[in-house]
Amino acid sequence: AAAGQWDSCDRIRELMKERGVSKLPGRTWIEVSSRVHSFVVDDQVHPQINEIHAELQRLSEQMKEAGYEPDTRFVLHDVSEEEKVVRLCHHSEKLAIAFGLLNTVPGTRLQIYKNLRVCVDCHTATKFMAKIAGREIVVRDGNRFHHFKDGF
Repeated sequence: AAAGQWDSCDRIRELMKERGVSKLPGRTWIEVSSRVHSFVVDDQVHPQINEIHAELQRLSEQMKEAGYEPDTRFVLHDVSEEEKVVRLCHHSEKLAIAFGLLNTVPGTRLQIYKNLRVCVDCHTATKFMAKIAGREIVVRDGNRFHHFKDGF
């Protein structure tokens, strides 16, 4: 997919399907008020999804003003550049962070857990979100802990 060989990707997906092999979906968890909330990419089922999307939109505007540019190099879908940016906005870790910002008091550290590695864009975006929100954000992904504070 990274090389733009979409026909090969389609064939591989078909082979995986025929052989019963499935790709593990990315999932992110955050605990707020002793309750664990789970998000997947482009999640639409969470009861607060409209507020979460509004918070992400607000954050995105502030992030762009602060110099953030979405990194679409690893959006491995055959779609327009604009659609790639939209897809990046709906990654599970961004949804979890926005939820955490909406549902915790200012200054509270956010700690999220992701079952796969954090993509390059989400890593950069989390730096900006931590700076803008004035929060410490800790992300535990499949490989390591990422600790964000004051934009670093």
